[in-house]
Amino acid sequence: MQAAPSLTKDIVLVGGGHAHALVLRRLGMAPLQGARLTLINPGTTAPYSGMLPGHIAGHYPIEALQIDLHRLARFAGARLIDGRATVIDRAAREITVETAEGTRRLVGYDIAALDVGVTSDMPALPGFAEHACPAKPLDEFAARWARFVAAPGAARVVVIGAGVAGVELAMAARHRLAGLGHSPSVTLVDAGAALSALGGGARARLFETLRASHITLLEQARVARIEAEAVALEDGRSLPADFVIGAGGARPHDWLADTGLAHHEGFLRVGPDLRSTTDPAIFAVGDCAHFEPDPRPKAGVYAVRAAPVLEENLRRSLRGETRLKPFRPQHDYLKLISLGEKAALGEKLGLITSGPWVWRVKDYIDRSFMEKFTSFPSMEPEGDESEPMLCAGCGAKIAPTALKAALAELPAPERDDVVSLPGDDAAILAMEGDWQVITTDHLRGFTEDLALMARIAAVHALGDVWAMGARPQAALASVTLPRMAPEMQARSMREVLAAASAIFRAEGAELVGGHSSMGAEVQLGFTVTGLRTEFPVGLENAQVGDALILTKPLGTGTVLAADMRGEGRAAWVAAALASMARPQGDAAKLLATAHAMTDVTGFGLAGHLLAICEASGVAASLKLSAIPLLPGAAELAAQGIRSTLWDENRAAVAARLGLPAPAPPEADLLFDPQTAGGLLAAVPPGRAAKLLEELKALGYPAARIGQVMAGEPFLRVQ
Repeated sequence: MQAAPSLTKDIVLVGGGHAHALVLRRLGMAPLQGARLTLINPGTTAPYSGMLPGHIAGHYPIEALQIDLHRLARFAGARLIDGRATVIDRAAREITVETAEGTRRLVGYDIAALDVGVTSDMPALPGFAEHACPAKPLDEFAARWARFVAAPGAARVVVIGAGVAGVELAMAARHRLAGLGHSPSVTLVDAGAALSALGGGARARLFETLRASHITLLEQARVARIEAEAVALEDGRSLPADFVIGAGGARPHDWLADTGLAHHEGFLRVGPDLRSTTDPAIFAVGDCAHFEPDPRPKAGVYAVRAAPVLEENLRRSLRGETRLKPFRPQHDYLKLISLGEKAALGEKLGLITSGPWVWRVKDYIDRSFMEKFTSFPSMEPEGDESEPMLCAGCGAKIAPTALKAALAELPAPERDDVVSLPGDDAAILAMEGDWQVITTDHLRGFTEDLALMARIAAVHALGDVWAMGARPQAALASVTLPRMAPEMQARSMREVLAAASAIFRAEGAELVGGHSSMGAEVQLGFTVTGLRTEFPVGLENAQVGDALILTKPLGTGTVLAADMRGEGRAAWVAAALASMARPQGDAAKLLATAHAMTDVTGFGLAGHLLAICEASGVAASLKLSAIPLLPGAAELAAQGIRSTLWDENRAAVAARLGLPAPAPPEADLLFDPQTAGGLLAAVPPGRAAKLLEELKALGYPAARIGQVMAGEPFLRVQ
């Protein structure tokens, strides 16, 4: 009897807003049985808006208000897709996503929820896009503000929009600039009445604070256009400005109105259960939603209160229940408004107070909220704690000594059209007028994003073809997926094959077929062929004096090992994934005349370089400080985080390795197994500088890391 599928429905969360972040944390504590969970968000972090004024004022580093969505998604067992949703096809139940790489992909769903917030961009205002900065998205605003405060002499700020957010930002900007020694000029401009959402007492107190802070407030003043160094008003006045902030007129994202879902001025209409009034398969929460039964102001407190209701209704919808839990938002809430310095104003039910102690209350509330996303229960698996967690990617490969011993026992090829070179992973086939290389490789899945995993597996499999200077020709896929419902299988296979085909076709090859199976976990692999008119580049022709060039940074095994332990930062993991997913066909063409070349993969840089030395009968030296490293790799190595293949890689080269004493932590990365790692080429020294220049022009962080030397196979590290 066939086992029931373990995955039956796709639940897709669009946007990493406060409600979705809390839902993910709750689902990490109590997973949704039978659901594949996906989060789509532009970026792998999401800023917490409550702490933004404190960051602008200089009270918090940017890291303090960034929710690490990658780490959160891993805790929740969700896949994170770095991209921006642009279209929802409700008939096909597919969401179009524009990815960070500039491509488009389709993500299928059975149940979807939207928490994409709002934007303060002002596209209708002439000059805004060129000369101003919207306060939302918050991460982009914070980055541009950081560049501005680092520039000397710039201290004239104009804030468009004198609501609570605009007033907070104006006071924060003035405090920061004054603290840097400037004499800042800060002006608030509003087309109507300032702070109209507040009661009279709170408004009066804030007006008084603005005057005391020497911030100019212009009400009933309409902006005509933004110029390079000024804001022009309709009445003819011109306000000098070095930095213009758009904080007014928060509006919904334009694409929401094109979904066919009922909306109120672009905000999606939802009923008492947070479902769209048009489509029961779609929920919406946070600022992008219009709560039809009892419309509420756009405030984060409502998103936070909606999170447990959304989580419960996702569970009920997954079970096929039609009766869902209603959301009952409170009618008033405690408003805490930053005053620039470490002081704040609090207001609720008409009662007002202010001062440093209110700031301390706000700071405690904000930090407590962020603590939810920095402290998770242990992610170590149950069982024998003495056994390390098995790494994925190339960290899951068999030890090099075991593989080498087994291969040595194989008989030599008897066919005269098959060439097997010592140490090479690919075979060479003699053809009329050409040489064909054939190679195969597969990876144990390390990301829940199947399309990203497929791109990386395709790049990884192409590595041997590129390293031999061949032109990619054809590929066959080998796909293992966990048990899932037939519709989900079809979606998953489409994601895998479409992503891989795009990589192969861009490199001149075709994905023409393959095989699939079900298993305990995702495994993806490809068999690839390539063509070369000249005899392929191998490991055996490195010359004494050759320069050693590496095209990609090291550290993927260490970063992935940290990620599996829940210790990898989102930015570090994102950089590693981007490096792995980058094809190297253009680099391979530049290096096709190398004396010897290999791709650095499972056996680490030291292992693969020594393979060249053995095949060529030479030694080599490396300059440790010249080797490019992925962000975070050195820090993680210093903490002793290593892939499970590290010990075997180190032992395999120990007898032929000379390290400085004491060896710095970065030396550990010489034995780090790389997934879809860089090309390592031995090239004539006279051509090295030109090749590096050309590689860097293509965007590679390539480096000259050492040279080939005379002697027995040995690697000396300096």
